[in-house]
Amino acid sequence: MITHFTPWSAIAGGALIGLASALLLLAEGRIAGISGITAGLLRRGDAAWRWLFVGGLVVGAILYHLLGGDLSAVRIDASTPLLIVAGLLVGFGTRLGGGCTSGHGVCGISRFSLRSLVATMVFMFTGGLVVFLTQHLLGGKL
Repeated sequence: MITHFTPWSAIAGGALIGLASALLLLAEGRIAGISGITAGLLRRGDAAWRWLFVGGLVVGAILYHLLGGDLSAVRIDASTPLLIVAGLLVGFGTRLGGGCTSGHGVCGISRFSLRSLVATMVFMFTGGLVVFLTQHLLGGKL
């Protein structure tokens, strides 16, 4: 449960995501969609920038922790099998939708892509529906 709102960290995080997306588009001509980037990690020829991008996600989290970021609020109550199933469903959904929240929601909408707008609305609605069903109809038992 979130007990406080920190707008400055949210603004800084959003600005950094936007900056990273813009730089990748300018430097490589690529969309910063995490599912597409990770799917292409083993391709020959263009894997270096992909490894750097994914590595930056890991290094960023480590730096956040080392610089005093509070990770005590992060708690995962789900079982390992449920997390595996959820991960597979997310992977299937990103392939079905041709992208993920970063590709469609951040990069696609900022490029005024109607396809990305529709995709983002669908997965945001679906996420909200799943939360409602699991928390209110199933009593949070998953």
